[in-house]
Amino acid sequence: MRIYFSEEGNVEKELENGMIAAASLCAKDLGLDPEKVSLSVTFEDREGIHELNREYRGVDSATDVLSFPMYEPREIAELASGGIDVPEIEIGDVVICMDKVLEQAEEFGHSKERETLYLFTHSVLHLLGFDHEDEEERREMRKREEAVMEAISLKRDI
Repeated sequence: MRIYFSEEGNVEKELENGMIAAASLCAKDLGLDPEKVSLSVTFEDREGIHELNREYRGVDSATDVLSFPMYEPREIAELASGGIDVPEIEIGDVVICMDKVLEQAEEFGHSKERETLYLFTHSVLHLLGFDHEDEEERREMRKREEAVMEAISLKRDI
């Protein structure tokens, strides 16, 4: 798993390792070879993500995370089955709002690391074709998110 950060060297190694582990689990779960998968991550402030949300989604507000997938779900399935052979599978871009991370970590009573990795995992699942437009999709996505968080030892405390 390769993660390209917009600000190389400014990401704590522990957080980077957690992101690699989470994204690798998401990729493996779909039959993708994590060694071939890559994505980019950008950290934005409230104003920056607000502008991106307005420009790309037509939503005039800040959000916590945005996902910009490179493939349609059917193409991900083809990549996983070996139907498309590429040396590196660039699945897309993740943009995380650190202002929202801090707010939500406090609101939910957990660490900044857990909130960042949860939002990252959520976004990676979007890049891999998952969505939450209806209740069934939402439950499936949540189940996958929680399984990844548990596997990287950041299960939600209830």
